[in-house]
Amino acid sequence: MRYVVAGAAGFIGSHLTDHLLAEGHEVVGVDSLVTGSRHNLESALRHPGFAFVEHDIREPLSVDGEVHRVLNLASPASPVDFDRIPLFILETGSRGTQHLLDLAVQKEARFFQASTSEVYGDPEVHPQPESYLGNVSSTGPRSCYDEAKRYAEALVMAYHRTHGLQVRIARIFNTYGERMRPDDGRVVCSFIHQALLGEAITVFGDGGQTRSFVHVADELLGLLEVLEGPFVGPVNVGNPHEVTMLELAQRVVELCESTSAIELRPLPAGRTGDPNRRCPDVSRLQAISDWRPQVSLDEGLRRTIAWMRALL
Repeated sequence: MRYVVAGAAGFIGSHLTDHLLAEGHEVVGVDSLVTGSRHNLESALRHPGFAFVEHDIREPLSVDGEVHRVLNLASPASPVDFDRIPLFILETGSRGTQHLLDLAVQKEARFFQASTSEVYGDPEVHPQPESYLGNVSSTGPRSCYDEAKRYAEALVMAYHRTHGLQVRIARIFNTYGERMRPDDGRVVCSFIHQALLGEAITVFGDGGQTRSFVHVADELLGLLEVLEGPFVGPVNVGNPHEVTMLELAQRVVELCESTSAIELRPLPAGRTGDPNRRCPDVSRLQAISDWRPQVSLDEGLRRTIAWMRALL
């Protein structure tokens, strides 16, 4: 098949592009390179089935020839970007998503929306099933990303109801691995970066906050299960095993063989709205597939540490 992958030069998008090419598909990769990197496409750019288009999806997108799948993974997702480019994030999630939906309607292609666990906000239900409507601030420092993704989901479903467009929505939970931006402010990268440099590892709050981490190699397989699965509405894709931030810091120190100390610090004012617990209910995904995370946290951290060590 022929895929259009928006956000192809990003963290998850580039891994997904490589996987699709390895499976024998053709891929048109689209990216504005605002947060993505051509370096992530080093392998894809040498593949005869890949074509790269540097384009900002906030503007309409035209693609020649037939297209079978349009995948939207285009959005800055790093906490450091929420203060830096909030309007860009909102416009990418709204106007950008609509332009990709218009392309899918034109090509009669199935549309895939990469959504996020952030639509649940600071959840009051645990673990979070897709039926949970969330506890999200529309005005807080994270709202540019959270609300852009929530609006995009609404837009996707409106196109499905209005145009009969085939659509799929995946809610991605904390994903980590090779090709993450070292400075993106997300916890795995921050801890590894600090540990490799011998700096103190900063754990905000009491360290009891939890996340569930899935390596990108597992995540992309889950996303493809959603893409080709039967559910029109959202499907969680993540690891149902919780880890506290303190436990994560300790594992990183050990696996990096680092001398870094772990320091507990008060939560900064700009981090308000951070959820205290987050963990997916993945029963919907597991009802349609045999997908399970295969890469253990230690193995995934080893891969990520090796990649970041070489990068540094």
